[in-house]
Amino acid sequence: MKWFWIFMLIPIAFFGQKKPVAKIDSTSYFIQLATFNKKTNNYKAALSFSQKAYNYAKANNNIKGQANALFSLGLTYFDLKKMNDAIETFTKSADLYGILRPSTDYALCYYYIGLSYMGLEEFGKAEVNFNKAQYIYDILKIDTSQFLNLQKGILYKNKGNIELATKLFNEIISKDDAKDIFKTKAEAFYQLGTIEEKMSHNNLAANYLSRALTLSEKDKNADQRVKILLELSKVYEKLLDVKKSFGYLKAHTDLKDSLSHLNNQKLDANDYVDFKESERLKAIDQMTKENEAQQKTNKFAKLITILAISLITILSLLSLSLYKNNIIRSQSNVVLKEKNFELQIAKDNAEKASKARAEFLSTVSHELRTPLNAINGITHLLLEDNPKQNQLHYLNSLKFSGNYLLTFINEILEINRIESNNIEIEYIDFNIKQLLLDIQNSMHEIASKNNNKFTLDIEEDVPEILLGDPTKLSQIFINLINNALKFTKNGEVKVVARLIETGDNYSRINFAVSDTGIGIPDNKQGTIFESFSQGSIEINRKYGGTGLGLTIVKKLVDLLDGEIHLVSKVGVGTTFDFELNLLHGTKEIVVEKPKTYSDDILKDKMILVVEDNKINQMITKKMLEKKDIKCQIIDNGEDAVEILSKENHFDLVLMDVHLPGINGTIATQKIREYDTVKPIIALTAISLNENREMLMSFGMTDVITKPFEPENLYRIIAANIG
Repeated sequence: MKWFWIFMLIPIAFFGQKKPVAKIDSTSYFIQLATFNKKTNNYKAALSFSQKAYNYAKANNNIKGQANALFSLGLTYFDLKKMNDAIETFTKSADLYGILRPSTDYALCYYYIGLSYMGLEEFGKAEVNFNKAQYIYDILKIDTSQFLNLQKGILYKNKGNIELATKLFNEIISKDDAKDIFKTKAEAFYQLGTIEEKMSHNNLAANYLSRALTLSEKDKNADQRVKILLELSKVYEKLLDVKKSFGYLKAHTDLKDSLSHLNNQKLDANDYVDFKESERLKAIDQMTKENEAQQKTNKFAKLITILAISLITILSLLSLSLYKNNIIRSQSNVVLKEKNFELQIAKDNAEKASKARAEFLSTVSHELRTPLNAINGITHLLLEDNPKQNQLHYLNSLKFSGNYLLTFINEILEINRIESNNIEIEYIDFNIKQLLLDIQNSMHEIASKNNNKFTLDIEEDVPEILLGDPTKLSQIFINLINNALKFTKNGEVKVVARLIETGDNYSRINFAVSDTGIGIPDNKQGTIFESFSQGSIEINRKYGGTGLGLTIVKKLVDLLDGEIHLVSKVGVGTTFDFELNLLHGTKEIVVEKPKTYSDDILKDKMILVVEDNKINQMITKKMLEKKDIKCQIIDNGEDAVEILSKENHFDLVLMDVHLPGINGTIATQKIREYDTVKPIIALTAISLNENREMLMSFGMTDVITKPFEPENLYRIIAANIG
C-alpha cells in the first residue's frame, strides 16, 4: 500500500509544477468580467472591472476600447438607477464613438442617455437623444422602430400627448407576435392599459393589461410582471370584482417579495463610489505592483502545488466514505425528477388539449357563419321577391333551418367563450323589473303558441335599480323561460323574484322559473346541465332544440358566483331556482324607445363595401339596392385605404374584419389617420378573441355580426348616416 501512494504522488508532483502563466490583462477581458459579475448581481465588482478596462485601454491609447469600457460602466450605473452618473459616462462614451465610424454601440449610447433622462423625468432631453439614436440607426439602415417607438410613446404619454402615444403603442401591438420582442409588446399593452384606466375605460384596460401579463410571462420578465399585476388589481377593484382584484394583488406581493433579495444587493452596491482621476492613476500603479507580486508568487508554485496535492489526497479519502450515500441520494433525486417531469408533461398536454379544443370550436363556429350568412341572405332575398305559392313552404323551411343552425352556432361559441375565460362580467345599472317585463313581452308569441299562461311575481321589497350584468342575466332567464314554454302545453309558466337578504350596498335575491310541463325523470336530473343533454332521444325529436341552453345557464350562474337548483316531477312540472348577490344601483334608468328610421334617409346614399367573399358581395349589394342605396364593392383592405384617401364621396363604409392582406381593423386604423369622421361599420363573424370594445378601439363606428338580419343592417346604417 505504501508503494502505491509513492507511485501516485511522483507523477502528480512532477506534472503539478506549472510554468508561470502570463496574466491576461486586456480591455475586452475586463469588460467580460464586468458583464459576468453584473449577471451574478455583484455590482461592486462590475464597476471595478469596467474601470480597469478603461484604465488599460487609456494606457494603450485604444479609443474603441475606452468607448466600450465607458459604455459597460454606464450600463452598470443605469442598472443601479444612478441616472446622473450614467448620463455623464454614456456621454463620454458617445464622444469617443463619434471619432470612429458609426456603429450600433454609438446609437445605443444615445438610446441609454435618453432612457436615463426618462428616469429623471427630463422628457425634452430624452426626446433629443432618442432622435440622435434614430439618426445613427438610419445611417446603418437598421430598423429599430420597435423599441424606439415604445420609448417615444412613453415619452409622449408623460408629456400629455395621449393621442400620439396611443398611435405608437397601437403600431407595436398590431404586429405579428412571431416578429415581436415580447417585452416591447408587453410594455405597449401595459401603457395602453394605464391610458384606458385613466379614461375610466376599465373593461378595455383590463383586456390590455391581461394581454401584457401573458406576453411578460413568455419573456420571463419578473420586474415587468410586478407592475402589470398591480395595475390589474387596481382595475378590477374599480370594476368591483373583489375576487380577481385580491388575486392579482396577492400575485403582485408574492412576486415582489421574491425579488427583494436582488434589490437589496443593488441597494448595497449604490454605496460604491466611482473612481476619480487620481484613483485611476493609483489603479495603474496597483496593476504594476500586482505584476511584480505575481512573479514572486511563481517562485513558491512548486511548494504550493505539493501542499495542494496532499490536501486533495486527504479530502479524497474523506469523500470516499460518503460515496455510497451520495449514489443513493442521487438515484432518489433522479427518480423524483423523472416523476415530476412526467407530471409536468401530463399537465402541459391537458392544457394544450383544452386550448386546442377551444380554438377548434371557435374556428369551426366562426367559419360556419360565412356560408350561413349566404344561406340566410339568399333566403331573405327570395322571400322578398314574391315567390310562387308552392315555393313559399320550402323557403320558410329553409329560413327556419338557417335560424336554428345560427342559434346552435351561437350557443357553441358562447360555451367556448365562457370555458376559455375570455368573457368579462360587466357592472352597470339596470332595472330588474323592467328587464323581466321586456323578456315577458318578447316571449308572448311563444307562450300563446302552446296556449300557456306566462306570469311574473316580483316582490315589492326587491330593489328596482341594481348594479350587475343585465346581458348575462337576460341570457339565463331567456334560456330557462324558453325551455319552460317549450315543454309546457295548456299550462302555466311563472317567474318569481324574492328578497332573501339585504345589506348596506347589496341584496341577495332568489329567482325561480317554474312550469307545469312534462317534467324531468329522476335518472336524468343529474346530467341535465351537461352539453347536448335533453333527457332522451324521443324528447329531442319531438320538441327540438340543441341541448346547450341549460349548459349555458349553469356556466353563467357559476360565473356570477351563484348556484342553480332543480326540482322536477314527471307529469307535474319543473322549477329551476338560483340566488345572486347584486349590488345596489345608483342611477335612475331611462328607458330608451327603439329608434326608427325612414327609407328616405337611405335613398341615394353611397356606400363602400369591403368584402372578399363573392356570395356575400352579391347578397349585401342586393340588400342595399332594395333600399335604393348605391354601393361600390372591393375585396381587400389595401384598396379601401387607397380609394378613401383619394375619394370622399362615400357616406359610409361596410368593412369586413377578416380580409386577405391587411385585415379590416388595420385598414380602419390607417383610414383614421386622415379621416376621423366617416362612419365605418365592422362586418364580422365574431370569434372567440373578438369583442365589440376591441373592434371599436381600432376606430370602428359600429359592429354588425354575421349572419345579419336585413332590418338590423338597415337600422344601423340609418343610425350612423343620420
